[in-house]
Amino acid sequence: MSVFNREIVSMSTTVLENCRKRKWLLATAESCTGGLIGGALTEIAGSSDVFDRGFITYTNKAKHKVIGVDIDTLRNFGAVSEEVARTMAAGALKTAAVQIAVAVTGIAGPGGGSAEKPVGRVHLAATNIDGNTLHRKMDYGDIGRSEVRIATVMTALEMLNEISS
Repeated sequence: MSVFNREIVSMSTTVLENCRKRKWLLATAESCTGGLIGGALTEIAGSSDVFDRGFITYTNKAKHKVIGVDIDTLRNFGAVSEEVARTMAAGALKTAAVQIAVAVTGIAGPGGGSAEKPVGRVHLAATNIDGNTLHRKMDYGDIGRSEVRIATVMTALEMLNEISS
């Protein structure tokens, strides 16, 4: 029995199959999901031939020191922004020396939101060595911390499937 629902397991399996076909290694850079994307991918037996590593960069300091997000980018746009998500994905791709990466940064709640950046706002970015990058700004709403995190995992897997197929 999986800790993840069938849809997440199915999506994770497809991501791994797509990457295997291309002989790509994958990395994640996660903030608000705290490693759940990596957890979903490694739920699949044999995932070690594709999933290289996950970076859990919850603080701005970790985003900067571990995957190279520029301090000025964090100051100017805030951690929950398109610019930071894109930089996190690019940083994971470069730091891990993989061929595909996904990054997420957001406000899962229940607190921490504002009028400008409400609870449930998440920025996601996926990038690959072919130079393709996707970005999505999701407003899941104040649906509960766990629900925001699971919805983010599903969106990240959708993006990985799109950019790896």
